[in-house]
Amino acid sequence: MRRADTGDLWWKNAVFYCADIETFFDSNGDGTGDIRGMTDRIEYLNDLGVTCLWLMPFYPTARKDDGYDITDFFGVDPRLGTLGDFVELVRTARANGIRVIVDFVMNHTSDAHPWFKSARRSKDDPYRDYYVWSATEPASSPKDVVFPDQEDSIWELDPRTNEWYLHHFYKHQPDLNIANPQVREEISRTLGFWLELGVAGFRVDAVPFLFAKDAGSAEAFDPIQYLGDVRNFVTRRVGDAVLLGEVNLAYKDQKTFFGGPDGDGLNMQFDFIGMQQIYLSMARGDARPIAKALRRRPKLDVTSQWANFLRNHDELTLDKLNDAERQEVFDAFGPEPGMQLYGRGLRRRLPSMLGGDERRMKMAYSLAFSLPGTPVLFYGEEIGMAENLDIEGRLAVRSPMQWTGGPHGGFSRAPKRRLTRPLPDGLYGPDRVNAADQRRDHGSFWWFMRNLVYTYREQPEIGWSTIEILEQPNPAVLAHVCREGTGWAMVALHNFGADSCMVPLELVDVPAGSVLVDLLDGLTETELDARGKVETRLEPYGYRWLRVLRPGDEPIV
Repeated sequence: MRRADTGDLWWKNAVFYCADIETFFDSNGDGTGDIRGMTDRIEYLNDLGVTCLWLMPFYPTARKDDGYDITDFFGVDPRLGTLGDFVELVRTARANGIRVIVDFVMNHTSDAHPWFKSARRSKDDPYRDYYVWSATEPASSPKDVVFPDQEDSIWELDPRTNEWYLHHFYKHQPDLNIANPQVREEISRTLGFWLELGVAGFRVDAVPFLFAKDAGSAEAFDPIQYLGDVRNFVTRRVGDAVLLGEVNLAYKDQKTFFGGPDGDGLNMQFDFIGMQQIYLSMARGDARPIAKALRRRPKLDVTSQWANFLRNHDELTLDKLNDAERQEVFDAFGPEPGMQLYGRGLRRRLPSMLGGDERRMKMAYSLAFSLPGTPVLFYGEEIGMAENLDIEGRLAVRSPMQWTGGPHGGFSRAPKRRLTRPLPDGLYGPDRVNAADQRRDHGSFWWFMRNLVYTYREQPEIGWSTIEILEQPNPAVLAHVCREGTGWAMVALHNFGADSCMVPLELVDVPAGSVLVDLLDGLTETELDARGKVETRLEPYGYRWLRVLRPGDEPIV
């Protein structure tokens, strides 16, 4: 059995799709997407080629932070459905070959959660130590504040007991005290509950904030060991469960959260560094920033994986770029202040940032899928949806899914005033950008994405491969080779520039008579010379996936 076929590490070559139930499809006409609506669209996701559905929070909420202010970890927001509806969604997804993972917020609760309502009654309350308190106001630097448009400190005075509580995010989201064994027990109970309902794992929110130095108690507590304990717990309950962590840190720090040499921490982490360098490369028309990042990307143990993405559900953060680099990306893709957020990111989607240039869009997604790791899509990316800047803050990229060219994009039959959020209009409105029209047009962006997904799935070795950046003279071109084991290799070429070019390549350790098979262009073949050299042409913003076929290998069909 090839390593790429190992079933218990299914997420090594999965295709993840992130969706917000509230904005995906409204089945009952009340203006809000719901779980039954999501269930109705499972066949659509299966047709696209998705193998893992990641659901944003759907729990009962105080409705101040799009579901991330949770009031009950064991329930479903009644606007979205019931636990029975959720179980049916998971069952339907499984029947279509799609696993479901759910957002898990271990960092904080809503201030309306029963734990916090009890904790603030008295300093002696049994739930007091579920949160982090201080009798005096601790120092707080502006750099500690995640949302500077709303908060000026990460500590808030609670007048009921005259003590300060910690909140790395909004003041209505008090941080949990993970150092408290009782809190850790509550986390295990919650994880176990959702695993029993059939989920295949969790996307763990804001992982570094769980273990901030000011969030611990005086007792000995090793946060990385605890992360390993969480992984051990979920894998004891469900052997192939996955933990996908949101860890926006430097590579060396991310490596720590994967755990030790055997990968006993998070299974997967988003490659925030690579994502930001891709945008810098696109802004410059120069592949060298992303090439430099990929050379520095840490090698992982076989049980660990990078999650490759171009867009998530928050602002498109550029915080790991320096000020001058960030300004370059702002100037190229979001020059107006209303397109930017917190001075560190963009509240735009890729199509509008690129002026609708499908050549550049296709090149960017081709790159994301060609890198060792697992690709993650945000809903609507497959049809080239744009943001709606009329929606406040980070929610600009969370407008309703555009299903048809009809009223409200086919998202809901409710009156416009009842929609959970407004849809964009103009060039990216549903009358011009929608799934129904594109699925009927085999030259559409949806079909490009579908073909890309299936090509990736037909080469499962990509998810298990290592990367090597190939030397070639064109600064606009990224040339990399993915290798898995001793037999499989694929060369990927991506042109960030507006000019066509010839790319000379030299592949070592390739036997005479080998050919390169273009997986994205009709399986056309190019023969390598006796020294493993070849020269190939790239169009402006062009891209190619060239599978190395050695003499004696089975032909690709």
